[in-house]
Amino acid sequence: MRLSVPRPLVALVACLAISVEVWSQQDRRILDTTAEVNTGRPGQVFDPPAVVAGGFIYTSGLLGLEAPGRTDQPDVAGEVRRALERLKTVVDAAGSSLAQVVSVTVYLRNPKDFDAMNVVYREFFADKQPARTTVGTELPHGAQVMISAVAVPNGTPREVFHPAGWAKSLRPYSYVVRAGDFVFLSGLVSRRGTDDQVVVGPVQTQTRTILDNAGVLLRTVGLSYANVVAARVFLTDDSFFEAMNDEYGRYFSGGPPARATAVTRLMGDDSSVEISLIASVSEKQLLGPTVSPSLPVSTAVRVGSRVFLSGVVGNTDANVGDVVAQTREALTRIKRTLDLAGMSFADVVDSTVYLPDLWQYDRMDQVYREALLTPPARSTIGAKPVTRAGLIELMMMAVK
Repeated sequence: MRLSVPRPLVALVACLAISVEVWSQQDRRILDTTAEVNTGRPGQVFDPPAVVAGGFIYTSGLLGLEAPGRTDQPDVAGEVRRALERLKTVVDAAGSSLAQVVSVTVYLRNPKDFDAMNVVYREFFADKQPARTTVGTELPHGAQVMISAVAVPNGTPREVFHPAGWAKSLRPYSYVVRAGDFVFLSGLVSRRGTDDQVVVGPVQTQTRTILDNAGVLLRTVGLSYANVVAARVFLTDDSFFEAMNDEYGRYFSGGPPARATAVTRLMGDDSSVEISLIASVSEKQLLGPTVSPSLPVSTAVRVGSRVFLSGVVGNTDANVGDVVAQTREALTRIKRTLDLAGMSFADVVDSTVYLPDLWQYDRMDQVYREALLTPPARSTIGAKPVTRAGLIELMMMAVK
């Protein structure tokens, strides 16, 4: 079965009649909508609501819009509610529940809607909340919010941890959640753990504060920086990259995690950087060549059957301004890494696309789907790579 998507609606499951299709390769299940999707374009099919693989459920980015073009679109609170209702339906269909969600990413078009989003979010996650990262990005179709998540099946142990001596977060997320062999940290900004107060300063100070706090969180579950396998860094300005990277490298000088870095808006006016991490209790293996002598980033990191790939751009001197050529080049680079891991695009289960110009979606998507015939979960957002000539960045995770 081949899914096609001519527009960037990204798993807008409104009718929510969900079935599970079992693919022959891997132990992989793809949730798909079987009824007409209520988008105003009958018969159109989008990225799968979720992919189940390796003991985890990965959802695509879910929107809270009604059919595009309708004049009765909900306000931001209504969009958050509908997106979370759709998330509940998707994880339930996958044999999980909201109580088994371990990590959530919230993309808000307007950071000023952060408090309004939290009010509704707390209704769905009232206790032992998942780890969460929230950043501000452009979104397709004028959407105000997009939500993606990682969950584990019902019955899988899931633990929430809180460091001794730290203030309880005033926001509805847990700092650390462990499930199986993996530990998920919330996106951290520059705050003191003991009293939750903002630590202001240049990006070096903020990065140091964040990673010092991350060290405390990792030690809370008996881990260290060496156990980190994947990282996402969000900067408010690409000019901050070098300073952030220099400080980051002090913490990950050997065996660094896979990493993607994008330019977004953040939830606090004083924040220049936000970092989220995934760690594993299992031994990790670095794959591929060194990205760059000056970059503390591994091309990919394998943990058991799972491979985390760093964000990949595709710009060259020959393809400046050409999103199709850059997408093709980025996918070629990713394929080389997958080949090293003994994997293929059919093993990719989760992907994030940073696409600064969302109007370029159709051109990017045609190339993307030529490569990924077996569709992974996907979130496509309007965020910029730190490489100024880059028109796209792809971050993927594969399981085999």
